[in-house]
Amino acid sequence: MRRSRKTLTPLGPRDGRPASPEPPASGFLTIGGTTYVDPVGSYPLDHRIDGSATLIINDTDRPVTIVTERHRDHPPTAPPSRTAPPSPAVPPAPAGHASSAGHASLVLAPGERIETRRGDSVRISSPY
Repeated sequence: MRRSRKTLTPLGPRDGRPASPEPPASGFLTIGGTTYVDPVGSYPLDHRIDGSATLIINDTDRPVTIVTERHRDHPPTAPPSRTAPPSPAVPPAPAGHASSAGHASLVLAPGERIETRRGDSVRISSPY
């Protein structure tokens, strides 16, 4: 029986860059009734048909952004209910976090939670 003396190396580029374009965040991201483990990238934000707020909990090691950019001709995911209270005013995002459509994006720091009726998706911030 022959034995190989070559050690196994991880698959990936040889120039030292990470194999994945972006490493996942460590922790949990909860959107409504769904919890994502070690999330990476963007996740859809589906609003409830009854118009009630969607709970977002950021238990990761990175900030997350609730993307509120929407084209004017694109209707909201779910129309607000007539019995639902009006959405609270959203404070403007810090400089550099406003979208190109003029809508403010909400940024949640690690450990924060929010209930919102706004937004199209939740994006995990890059560690770089």
